Amino acid sequence: MEMKTITRRKALTALGLGSAYLITGACIPGKSGKRHIITLSYDDGFEKSSVRTAEIYEKYGLSAAINVIASAHEKRFELPNEYHAWPVGDFNLWNDLQSRGHEIMPHGYNHSNLQKLPLEDAQKLVNKCLDIFSRELDGFEEKNAVFNFPYNASNQAIEAWIKTKVKAIRTGGSVVNPLPHPGQFRLTCISHGPENIDQHLEEAIHEFLKGPSGWFIYNTHGLDEEGWGPVSSVFLDELLDKLSGHESAEVLSITQSLNQIKNLLP
Repeated sequence: MEMKTITRRKALTALGLGSAYLITGACIPGKSGKRHIITLSYDDGFEKSSVRTAEIYEKYGLSAAINVIASAHEKRFELPNEYHAWPVGDFNLWNDLQSRGHEIMPHGYNHSNLQKLPLEDAQKLVNKCLDIFSRELDGFEEKNAVFNFPYNASNQAIEAWIKTKVKAIRTGGSVVNPLPHPGQFRLTCISHGPENIDQHLEEAIHEFLKGPSGWFIYNTHGLDEEGWGPVSSVFLDELLDKLSGHESAEVLSITQSLNQIKNLLP
């Protein structure tokens, strides 16, 4: 895959007419009494993208939600597909980003599709993933973890089992979840790709902000041209800037949302 540099001008042009909602400042005004939580959940742990994503989030005092394949940094790791052919971070980076306030959570042991495996095999891979996190990520505890399913693919059997181990899961489904509430475990999201997701993400947020209160979870991956369905770094910067000025929107990581349940309930 050819690597290119995306300039600010090119990135803005690529957004199309729909970008007026966020780029020009014509953001939908919030209505009194509404709460719109927005979580962008970044998968795969590409090194360059993760560092840049953290920098952009820090610019606005926000916490990025970065989900890491536990063994991806090891030399023996086999790429699951061509969309993983970029350098990834290791746990030195993940500990550093976590110490800066970002959320680092598991995204599987080797990115296998757990939905397609026999339950026993899926359990073994989850346990290997969580074991690595327990050893390598400072302060990691399974009971407080959010397990982000590879491919957003799960089934009832693996979900029932993993519920005994972690705090919450992210899997495929509706982009809008109920506002955080006690006992909330199964969180759903959408994703888009393999092409750039700027316009798709913008349109999804636009529709969400028009609607009732809820929790919007959108699965993203790398920045610019890294990974499956990347988002442009310039667009992400503009997006967070506009959302920070929206009266009903709040950009939070998953754990931030779950940890603030009492404050977030209507």
